[in-house]
Amino acid sequence: MAQASSASSTTMAADAAMKETMHEAASSRSHSFDDPRYQTEANILPEVENQDYEKDIEKVASEKLAPPPSATDPSSFPDGGLEAWLVVFGGFCCLFVSFGWINCIGVFQEYYQTNLLSQYSPSAISWIVSLETFMMFLGGPVFGKIYDNYGPRYLLLGGSFLHVFGLMMTSISTEYYQFILAQGICSPIGASAIFYPAMSSVSTWFFHRRALAFGVMASGSSLGGVIFPILVQRLIPNIGFPWTMRVAAFIILGMLVIGNLTVKSRLPPNPKPFVLKAFVRPLREPAFALVTVASFFVFFGIFIPFNFITLQGQAVGMSVNLSSYLLAIVNAFSIFGRTLPGYLGDRFGRFNVMVIMNFFSAIIILALWLPSRSNAPVIVFAALYGFGSGAFVSMLPACVAQISDIREIGIRTGTIFAIVSVAALCGNPIGGALLGDGTNFTKLQIFAGVTYMAGAAGFLLCRTRLVKWEIWKKI
Repeated sequence: MAQASSASSTTMAADAAMKETMHEAASSRSHSFDDPRYQTEANILPEVENQDYEKDIEKVASEKLAPPPSATDPSSFPDGGLEAWLVVFGGFCCLFVSFGWINCIGVFQEYYQTNLLSQYSPSAISWIVSLETFMMFLGGPVFGKIYDNYGPRYLLLGGSFLHVFGLMMTSISTEYYQFILAQGICSPIGASAIFYPAMSSVSTWFFHRRALAFGVMASGSSLGGVIFPILVQRLIPNIGFPWTMRVAAFIILGMLVIGNLTVKSRLPPNPKPFVLKAFVRPLREPAFALVTVASFFVFFGIFIPFNFITLQGQAVGMSVNLSSYLLAIVNAFSIFGRTLPGYLGDRFGRFNVMVIMNFFSAIIILALWLPSRSNAPVIVFAALYGFGSGAFVSMLPACVAQISDIREIGIRTGTIFAIVSVAALCGNPIGGALLGDGTNFTKLQIFAGVTYMAGAAGFLLCRTRLVKWEIWKKI
């Protein structure tokens, strides 16, 4: 009897000691889990608290930590922070010198038409400035693919050289074909190689605040569109056309130094062979195809006011001095148009804001610019149109990113911009042909308004495709 009692007592003590040992081991594991010295395969297990440590040890060992989110998972996007906003600032500088320079095309249309190339028709001259827009967007597929394969660095370096070199060559040009080659082809190819990597890089850093980030970045093109027209118009009478172009080229070079140092992608390069089908495949998606068609029609009309508003202001009796500020007014108000709608797009839906702003721009072309016959309505139109059209420029990349795999953002953005480049190329020459003798702008204004309205309807159809007719749905 005494021996049995002693054996039972010994067993209970052994069980208690075993439990205490297991408890201490679990406590040790819990405390040492975050210590790098103890990070071995034996203890890479989730922390367990308030559970029965006598459960099956093999079952515990088989439990795995959840894998970290991939770089394309929404939760992995920083959506802010110093590094991300430095990329936005670099993108701001890149768009200042690329799209911002394109935004001042109206200055050259007016100057060439009255000075260097006065022997040519408005339609012929408009091919120079239309080529700028066309070549900048046409490079999208190639530069987008290079970006996806190798990142933004080499594109930015090569684009910086071509853009500055093209403007330097423009400064010594005297013949029509020289302006076509230098200003219409070389410079905008460089601007294209700057524009696409900056835009694509920003999209890798932001998800929930992507439209706002794009808006801040795109406001750089608006600021460039304010500064460059005034700079060119004020310097030409003082230092002449050649040195004016060189001054602009040096300013662009300085901004590009900042862009090259700050713009980078968060995702590592993903080299893949160049396959033509990769650029066509996105067009099989109904939403992407509708965005492309809608953007095509918008690009037919969006640059016509930029190109002809200075001449139209003078045609209704505005002084040359005052009319020279119209393009600056358009671009100044587009700063707000590219930032505020981006913020609203993140809150209420990017496609929702895109549809509203496109209809707004089309309506004011037809209802305000078309009947304007004095200074006041032209100036008011310049301000409102700058705000409305600015929203399209900043919201389009955000809308494309919303319906795309972020790992293919370079290809998909390049595809859509390459297609719309045809509309950008043809829009201004068609407008110049419709202008005729240079005094009656009615047909030109109707063309711009109707094509913009068609584009707005296309975005509405795309929204309907995504969420049917749910009016209050955020999309």
